[in-house]
Amino acid sequence: AHTVITSSALNKANSSQEVFFEVDLPKTAFITNFSMSIEGQTYTGEVKEKEKAKKQYQKAVSTGQTAGLVKASGRKMEKFTVSVNIAANSNVTFILTHEELLQRKLGQYEIMTRVKPKQLVQHFEIVADIYEPQGIAFLEAYGTFISNELLPLVEKTVSDKKAHISFCPTLDQQRKCLGCEGTLIDGDFFIKYDVNRAETIGDIQIVNGYFVHFFAPSDLPRVPKNVVFVIDRSGSMSGIKMKQTKEAMLAILNDLAEDDYFGIVLFDSSISTWKESLTKATKENVSKAQQFIQGITVSGTTNINDAVMKAVDMIMKGKRDKKVPERSVSMVILMTDGMPNSGESSVPQIQENVLLAMGGNMTLFCLGFGDDVDYSFLDVMSRQNKGLARRIYEGSDATVQLQGFYEEVASPLLSEVDLRYPDNLVNSLTTSHYKQLFNGSEIVVAGRLTDYSLDNFLVEVFAHGVRNRQGLGVRLEVTTHDITVSQDGKQAKLFCMDLQVTKDRSLTVTLRDSVRFVVILHKVWKQHPYHQDYLGFYTLDSHLLSPSVHGLLGQFYHGVQFEVKDMRPGEVPEKPDATMLVKGQELTVTRGWQRDFRWDVKNGENIPCWFIHSNGNGLIDGNHTDYIMSGLFKTV
Repeated sequence: AHTVITSSALNKANSSQEVFFEVDLPKTAFITNFSMSIEGQTYTGEVKEKEKAKKQYQKAVSTGQTAGLVKASGRKMEKFTVSVNIAANSNVTFILTHEELLQRKLGQYEIMTRVKPKQLVQHFEIVADIYEPQGIAFLEAYGTFISNELLPLVEKTVSDKKAHISFCPTLDQQRKCLGCEGTLIDGDFFIKYDVNRAETIGDIQIVNGYFVHFFAPSDLPRVPKNVVFVIDRSGSMSGIKMKQTKEAMLAILNDLAEDDYFGIVLFDSSISTWKESLTKATKENVSKAQQFIQGITVSGTTNINDAVMKAVDMIMKGKRDKKVPERSVSMVILMTDGMPNSGESSVPQIQENVLLAMGGNMTLFCLGFGDDVDYSFLDVMSRQNKGLARRIYEGSDATVQLQGFYEEVASPLLSEVDLRYPDNLVNSLTTSHYKQLFNGSEIVVAGRLTDYSLDNFLVEVFAHGVRNRQGLGVRLEVTTHDITVSQDGKQAKLFCMDLQVTKDRSLTVTLRDSVRFVVILHKVWKQHPYHQDYLGFYTLDSHLLSPSVHGLLGQFYHGVQFEVKDMRPGEVPEKPDATMLVKGQELTVTRGWQRDFRWDVKNGENIPCWFIHSNGNGLIDGNHTDYIMSGLFKTV
């Protein structure tokens, strides 16, 4: 999302005045440009990394220069503030641009704009234009400050791939009451939407030698999970914190699926459990666990190390005893508000202990309550174990924050997700392996291409789900007489490939978002004594094929190292013989010409080549008879 915020102000006074420009922007956004225009003169700001900016800001302010600084502001926002002195009857225009990678959560993208003008604005408008190549599945726009009277001013126009949203209240429509100077515009404006998702490996966008891959498969069944809740019951959790934790846990337990397994670990200076082993989330077990949660009391200090170790032991024991489903994902959710001050209290040692104990077999999520928690400790420990940390802010909605976080991780769809790209075409890759993919979320991978002219390339995605994916079952049979496409003996649904047929000439097969093949019918003179019509099989965009591709043709798609020497006359003067050194062998080869029909189906292009004697023995892997079958779809 690219957001441009423009604010213009006029100093109507007879003396110079200081004008402030104050903007809240999402913490995940970054400023890409800032400029000020004063009386026709534009001053462009220099955007600096935070630590450098802080030092230069203090220096600039002390010498009377104009500078702005981004500071944290609340849970999700940061505040950018800058001020400048404006002469009498002069005006200033501030323009700030920030960008943000929208993260898909709970099945939707969200763009939030904080709007706090603190006064009536002569010309106020919010305008958004959205373009999504995959198509827009749904879209909603609303504001926390928008009353029933202002609601009709939110205008939406949505087509297949584009959307336009605007909100432009007049001065009078902004007023809190007739004749008032106070404004109704005070809150957050939200745009929420999602895109259409085809049954493919995602959407890939290529621009200027870079690519970004969005992966969020639809219609996958959820994977059963094994989850242990580790709850801090030390003295500092007393009062509203524990009350809200209990409320959230009661709701979270209700949301467990019956094929999930769960456990509960409580800790202060000592460790206790609801049950010693993981328990299936039947209605009866969930009800008993909720009664246990309601009886939690607080006291003592904080032994985080032993509590997490206990949770890990429960999950590992469940796996060893084959009590939990083989195709399931495991996670530990730690809830705490304090520093480790009982048992092992060294933060680096606890992190090392947890990392070794989990061993990449499960994910750790940490929820830190309030301002006193050592959030960086939890954040690092979560990331080391393929999870994430979330700060739970003290307030009336802490229960909602806890439940909201759990909803994001409650429905895993895939585990051990590995996205692979051709090594010879892609470099400078971002993270491409993810422990889990959750329902409603999205994996985003970006990288740089070695060839700026590429407009497509091969992508492979490997992951574990609840079932083994079977082949697509599409059968494409091409003979010199006809073309047959079927799936399980029935007419095929070609969601995986596109076919283009030129009658009596060729068939082009394009695997969706991947490689193309061309099958060409080569006709010969009907009276020829021994030659018959035959099919030529050609590959386009062979760089899109997997590195593991093989077979009679596939083994050559990625090149073979060879050397030709000892050129000598052959049986035909214009076709000399030679010796080819390849795969550690010396082969006799003959120079000749062959037509390449990939780009000119009718006439072909003459290209020089070497013909290998003895049916290619010594060049191909194995013997040529290894590749001969009685039927196209027979198996060995």
